Amino acid sequence: MSDTHHHGSSDHGHTHISAVTAGGAHKKPLLIALGLTATFMVVELVVGFSINSLALISDGAHMGTDVLGLTMALVAITLANRRTTSDRTFGFYRLEVLAALANGLLLFGVAGYVLYEAIQRFANPASIPSLPLLITAVAGLIINIISFKLLSAGSKESLNLKGASLEVLGDMVGSIGVIVAAIALYFTGWNWIDPVIGVAVGLFILPRTWILMRQALRILIEAAPKGMDMDVMKQRMTQLPDVLAVHDLHVWTITSGLVSASAHVVTTPQAAPATVLPQVLQFLSTEYGIDHATIQCEPGDPICGHSEGGLI
Repeated sequence: MSDTHHHGSSDHGHTHISAVTAGGAHKKPLLIALGLTATFMVVELVVGFSINSLALISDGAHMGTDVLGLTMALVAITLANRRTTSDRTFGFYRLEVLAALANGLLLFGVAGYVLYEAIQRFANPASIPSLPLLITAVAGLIINIISFKLLSAGSKESLNLKGASLEVLGDMVGSIGVIVAAIALYFTGWNWIDPVIGVAVGLFILPRTWILMRQALRILIEAAPKGMDMDVMKQRMTQLPDVLAVHDLHVWTITSGLVSASAHVVTTPQAAPATVLPQVLQFLSTEYGIDHATIQCEPGDPICGHSEGGLI
């Protein structure tokens, strides 16, 4: 629902920001996934060191980064949903995006480590017992599937949760790779299969990490949402009744699922701002999903081609 305010000769309209971010609506599943991941990380590291399995130790370290990433996501969501203050008018919404970017950097580090370790192990393959490796990897896969399911709904709405789910997905693929390696070791004794799987996991993580970081960077530089054509938006706005022109149009994303816009709308001299503003706000909400917009109406001057508030 939108409201209109009048200030002097200019007329402004805006809609309000939702109190809960996209990530905040999925806080409980994130907390459960964090608990499951942290618990199995300990199990995997204990088993890995007990049987001297570099594969399990590496996968446990990867799960450790998952725990760190999920913790960062949880803290960011908690802070993001605090009330705004006089000096933080958008609250802590951007912390979700910063956490997603940090998770991306973390994933790049993990992928690099996996590739490095895979090369080292390819040169000097270690002999490890396949049965404990297989049992632990299967258990890890089950935990990762549960965690991924818990985060899948929120990942469609929140960039922060998308980063967390990507970490779990990467570890899920890693568990599958360890299972394949364990089965191959059991039946063939091919020690070189382990580093091959490690390279495959590293190559799987990198492109998805880059996509996540690119999305986070677009938000941080306040670019318009991907796929949104600003020229088309401006043209469509000028087709609304009593709208002559639109200038100073800005659209940016505050956090996942929260897009903001501002614009100056030049109206016909006889148009009532109280009539034009609701039309513009409704158009932005219905056609582009922008529910937080600040619009200034400026009566046009048909003689000199200028508006009272600025050049058309």
